[in-house]
Amino acid sequence: MLPSIDFLIGISKEAGEILKEGFGKRHQITYKSDINIVTEIDRKSEDLLVSRIRAAFPEHSIVAEESGFFDGRNDHRWFIDPVDGTSNYAKGFPMFCVSIGYAYQGRVRLAAVYDPLRDESYYAERGQGAWLNGERIHVTATDRLIDSMLVTGFPYDMNEMDNNLKHFADMSHKVHTIRRLGSAVLDQAYVAAGRLDGYWEIGVSAWDIAAGTLLMEEAGALVTTVKGDPDFFKPPFDVLAANPALHAQLLAVLNS
Repeated sequence: MLPSIDFLIGISKEAGEILKEGFGKRHQITYKSDINIVTEIDRKSEDLLVSRIRAAFPEHSIVAEESGFFDGRNDHRWFIDPVDGTSNYAKGFPMFCVSIGYAYQGRVRLAAVYDPLRDESYYAERGQGAWLNGERIHVTATDRLIDSMLVTGFPYDMNEMDNNLKHFADMSHKVHTIRRLGSAVLDQAYVAAGRLDGYWEIGVSAWDIAAGTLLMEEAGALVTTVKGDPDFFKPPFDVLAANPALHAQLLAVLNS
Protein backbone atom coordinates (compact mmCIF):
# COMPACT_ATOMS: atom_id res chain seq x y z
CA MET A 1 0.00 0.00 0.00
CA LEU A 2 1.23 3.49 -0.88
CA PRO A 3 1.01 6.37 1.61
CA SER A 4 -0.89 9.57 0.88
CA ILE A 5 0.50 13.09 1.09
CA ASP A 6 -2.08 13.76 3.80
CA PHE A 7 -0.49 11.05 5.94
CA LEU A 8 2.93 12.73 5.66
CA ILE A 9 1.49 16.15 6.42
CA GLY A 10 -0.34 14.81 9.45
CA ILE A 11 2.61 13.10 11.11
CA SER A 12 4.94 16.01 10.32
CA LYS A 13 2.59 18.29 12.23
CA GLU A 14 2.35 15.84 15.12
CA ALA A 15 6.13 15.80 15.41
CA GLY A 16 6.18 19.56 15.02
CA GLU A 17 4.06 19.94 18.12
CA ILE A 18 6.77 18.11 20.08
CA LEU A 19 9.34 20.60 18.78
CA LYS A 20 7.14 23.58 19.55
CA GLU A 21 6.41 22.39 23.09
CA GLY A 22 10.10 21.93 23.86
CA PHE A 23 11.41 25.09 22.21
CA GLY A 24 13.17 27.53 24.49
CA LYS A 25 13.64 25.02 27.30
CA ARG A 26 16.81 23.40 28.62
CA HIS A 27 17.75 20.26 26.70
CA GLN A 28 19.75 17.11 27.23
CA ILE A 29 22.53 17.47 24.66
CA THR A 30 24.84 14.71 23.48
CA TYR A 31 27.47 14.87 20.76
CA LYS A 32 27.74 12.74 17.64
CA SER A 33 30.93 14.63 16.74
CA ASP A 34 32.65 17.84 17.82
CA ILE A 35 29.86 20.09 16.50
CA ASN A 36 27.09 17.62 15.59
CA ILE A 37 24.64 17.46 18.48
CA VAL A 38 21.43 15.63 19.31
CA THR A 39 18.81 16.44 21.95
CA GLU A 40 16.07 14.48 23.66
CA ILE A 41 13.59 16.29 21.40
CA ASP A 42 15.24 14.82 18.30
CA ARG A 43 14.71 11.37 19.73
CA LYS A 44 11.16 12.04 20.92
CA SER A 45 10.16 13.43 17.51
CA GLU A 46 11.82 10.56 15.68
CA ASP A 47 10.20 7.95 17.93
CA LEU A 48 6.78 9.37 17.10
CA LEU A 49 7.45 9.44 13.36
CA VAL A 50 8.84 5.92 13.27
CA SER A 51 5.99 4.55 15.35
CA ARG A 52 3.38 6.16 13.09
CA ILE A 53 5.01 4.87 9.93
CA ARG A 54 5.59 1.38 11.35
CA ALA A 55 1.97 1.15 12.48
CA ALA A 56 0.58 2.18 9.10
CA PHE A 57 3.20 0.60 6.81
CA PRO A 58 4.98 -2.17 8.75
CA GLU A 59 6.61 -3.62 5.64
CA HIS A 60 8.36 -0.35 4.64
CA SER A 61 12.00 0.45 5.38
CA ILE A 62 12.99 3.67 7.16
CA VAL A 63 16.20 5.70 7.19
CA ALA A 64 16.12 7.90 10.30
CA GLU A 65 18.83 10.36 11.30
CA GLU A 66 19.13 9.33 14.94
CA SER A 67 18.00 5.69 14.99
CA GLY A 68 19.56 4.55 11.73
CA PHE A 69 18.03 1.97 9.42
CA PHE A 70 14.79 0.08 10.02
CA ASP A 71 14.68 -2.96 7.78
CA GLY A 72 11.84 -3.49 5.34
CA ARG A 73 11.04 -3.49 1.66
CA ASN A 74 13.65 -1.55 -0.29
CA ASP A 75 11.10 -0.38 -2.85
CA HIS A 76 9.25 1.51 -0.08
CA ARG A 77 11.65 3.70 1.89
CA TRP A 78 11.15 6.65 4.24
CA PHE A 79 13.73 9.32 5.06
CA ILE A 80 13.22 11.11 8.39
CA ASP A 81 14.90 14.15 9.91
CA PRO A 82 13.06 14.70 13.21
CA VAL A 83 14.67 18.10 13.89
CA ASP A 84 16.51 19.62 10.97
CA GLY A 85 18.48 22.46 12.52
CA THR A 86 19.20 20.87 15.90
CA SER A 87 21.97 23.36 16.75
CA ASN A 88 19.54 26.22 16.11
CA TYR A 89 16.89 24.47 18.18
CA ALA A 90 19.18 23.85 21.15
CA LYS A 91 20.28 27.50 21.20
CA GLY A 92 16.76 28.89 20.89
CA PHE A 93 17.35 30.17 17.35
CA PRO A 94 14.00 29.85 15.53
CA MET A 95 15.06 28.11 12.31
CA PHE A 96 14.28 24.40 12.35
CA CYS A 97 11.71 21.94 11.02
CA VAL A 98 10.53 18.35 10.67
CA SER A 99 11.31 16.66 7.37
CA ILE A 100 9.80 13.49 5.86
CA GLY A 101 10.45 12.01 2.45
CA TYR A 102 8.96 8.84 0.98
CA ALA A 103 10.60 7.01 -1.92
CA TYR A 104 9.03 4.33 -4.10
CA GLN A 105 11.27 2.16 -6.27
CA GLY A 106 14.27 4.35 -5.56
CA ARG A 107 12.72 7.71 -6.35
CA VAL A 108 11.32 10.21 -3.84
CA ARG A 109 7.59 10.57 -4.53
CA LEU A 110 6.22 12.40 -1.47
CA ALA A 111 7.62 15.12 0.78
CA ALA A 112 6.38 16.99 3.84
CA VAL A 113 8.28 19.66 5.76
CA TYR A 114 6.78 21.40 8.78
CA ASP A 115 8.02 24.55 10.50
CA PRO A 116 6.05 24.56 13.78
CA LEU A 117 6.94 28.08 14.93
CA ARG A 118 5.53 29.64 11.76
CA ASP A 119 2.89 26.94 11.24
CA GLU A 120 4.19 26.48 7.69
CA SER A 121 3.52 23.16 6.03
CA TYR A 122 5.42 22.56 2.79
CA TYR A 123 4.53 19.48 0.78
CA ALA A 124 4.88 17.96 -2.64
CA GLU A 125 3.82 14.91 -4.59
CA ARG A 126 5.81 14.09 -7.70
CA GLY A 127 4.05 15.46 -10.74
CA GLN A 128 1.55 17.45 -8.64
CA GLY A 129 3.50 20.60 -7.79
CA ALA A 130 4.79 22.02 -4.52
CA TRP A 131 2.60 23.68 -1.93
CA LEU A 132 2.76 25.81 1.21
CA ASN A 133 -0.33 25.76 3.44
CA GLY A 134 -2.55 25.00 0.46
CA GLU A 135 -1.03 27.59 -1.91
CA ARG A 136 1.04 26.57 -4.94
CA ILE A 137 4.67 27.72 -4.72
CA HIS A 138 7.30 28.34 -7.39
CA VAL A 139 10.99 29.18 -7.58
CA THR A 140 12.01 32.70 -8.56
CA ALA A 141 12.70 33.81 -12.13
CA THR A 142 15.95 35.58 -11.17
CA ASP A 143 18.38 35.09 -14.04
CA ARG A 144 21.37 37.27 -13.10
CA LEU A 145 23.94 36.21 -10.50
CA ILE A 146 24.30 39.73 -9.17
CA ASP A 147 20.59 39.86 -8.39
CA SER A 148 20.46 36.52 -6.58
CA MET A 149 20.15 35.75 -2.89
CA LEU A 150 21.57 32.29 -2.24
CA VAL A 151 21.75 29.97 0.74
CA THR A 152 24.25 27.30 1.72
CA GLY A 153 25.62 25.33 4.65
CA PHE A 154 28.83 23.69 5.79
CA PRO A 155 29.70 20.07 6.62
CA TYR A 156 30.05 18.86 10.21
CA ASP A 157 33.53 17.42 9.60
CA MET A 158 35.77 20.33 10.60
CA ASN A 159 38.83 18.55 9.17
CA GLU A 160 37.30 18.03 5.75
CA MET A 161 39.39 19.98 3.23
CA ASP A 162 36.49 20.32 0.81
CA ASN A 163 34.51 22.25 3.39
CA ASN A 164 32.67 24.68 1.07
CA LEU A 165 34.64 27.74 2.19
CA LYS A 166 36.26 28.22 -1.22
CA HIS A 167 32.90 27.87 -2.96
CA PHE A 168 31.43 30.39 -0.53
CA ALA A 169 34.24 32.89 -1.14
CA ASP A 170 34.11 32.50 -4.92
CA MET A 171 30.35 32.87 -5.01
CA SER A 172 30.18 35.83 -2.61
CA HIS A 173 31.95 38.08 -5.12
CA LYS A 174 29.41 37.35 -7.85
CA VAL A 175 25.98 37.42 -6.19
CA HIS A 176 23.89 39.90 -4.24
CA THR A 177 24.23 38.01 -0.95
CA ILE A 178 24.48 34.55 0.62
CA ARG A 179 22.64 33.35 3.71
CA ARG A 180 23.55 30.55 6.11
CA LEU A 181 20.41 29.66 8.10
CA GLY A 182 21.48 26.39 9.74
CA SER A 183 18.64 24.21 8.43
CA ALA A 184 19.31 22.55 5.09
CA VAL A 185 15.69 21.51 4.69
CA LEU A 186 14.32 25.01 5.32
CA ASP A 187 16.97 26.33 2.92
CA GLN A 188 15.47 24.11 0.24
CA ALA A 189 11.88 24.88 1.21
CA TYR A 190 12.62 28.61 0.96
CA VAL A 191 14.05 28.16 -2.52
CA ALA A 192 10.92 26.24 -3.50
CA ALA A 193 8.76 29.06 -2.08
CA GLY A 194 10.67 31.77 -3.96
CA ARG A 195 12.11 33.36 -0.80
CA LEU A 196 15.63 32.54 -1.93
CA ASP A 197 16.98 32.17 -5.45
CA GLY A 198 19.30 29.18 -5.15
CA TYR A 199 20.87 26.61 -2.84
CA TRP A 200 24.00 24.53 -2.80
CA GLU A 201 25.57 22.35 -0.15
CA ILE A 202 28.11 19.57 0.15
CA GLY A 203 28.49 16.92 2.83
CA VAL A 204 24.79 16.42 3.44
CA SER A 205 22.91 13.18 4.18
CA ALA A 206 19.93 11.50 2.53
CA TRP A 207 17.51 12.73 5.22
CA ASP A 208 18.73 16.32 4.63
CA ILE A 209 17.68 16.35 0.98
CA ALA A 210 15.00 13.70 0.40
CA ALA A 211 12.04 16.00 1.06
CA GLY A 212 13.59 19.35 0.17
CA THR A 213 14.80 18.37 -3.28
CA LEU A 214 11.34 17.14 -4.28
CA LEU A 215 9.87 20.45 -3.08
CA MET A 216 12.35 22.35 -5.23
CA GLU A 217 11.88 20.17 -8.29
CA GLU A 218 8.11 20.42 -8.10
CA ALA A 219 8.41 24.20 -7.67
CA GLY A 220 10.35 24.43 -10.94
CA ALA A 221 13.99 24.18 -9.87
CA LEU A 222 16.69 22.29 -11.70
CA VAL A 223 18.35 20.07 -9.09
CA THR A 224 21.74 18.40 -9.63
CA THR A 225 24.97 17.70 -7.80
CA VAL A 226 27.43 20.59 -7.61
CA LYS A 227 29.14 19.00 -10.62
CA GLY A 228 25.91 19.06 -12.61
CA ASP A 229 24.96 15.39 -12.39
CA PRO A 230 21.15 15.05 -12.43
CA ASP A 231 21.46 11.79 -10.47
CA PHE A 232 22.00 13.61 -7.16
CA PHE A 233 20.31 11.24 -4.71
CA LYS A 234 23.32 9.05 -4.04
CA PRO A 235 26.42 9.26 -1.83
CA PRO A 236 28.42 11.38 -1.45
CA PHE A 237 25.40 13.66 -1.23
CA ASP A 238 25.70 17.22 -2.50
CA VAL A 239 23.13 19.46 -4.15
CA LEU A 240 22.84 22.51 -6.36
CA ALA A 241 19.37 23.92 -7.10
CA ALA A 242 17.89 27.00 -8.77
CA ASN A 243 15.73 27.89 -11.72
CA PRO A 244 17.34 26.59 -14.96
CA ALA A 245 18.75 29.97 -16.09
CA LEU A 246 20.42 30.71 -12.77
CA HIS A 247 21.46 27.11 -12.19
CA ALA A 248 23.75 27.15 -15.23
CA GLN A 249 25.56 30.24 -13.93
CA LEU A 250 25.91 28.85 -10.41
CA LEU A 251 27.26 25.61 -11.80
CA ALA A 252 29.92 27.52 -13.75
CA VAL A 253 31.09 29.39 -10.65
CA LEU A 254 31.22 26.27 -8.46
CA ASN A 255 33.31 24.47 -11.07
CA SER A 256 35.55 27.33 -12.19
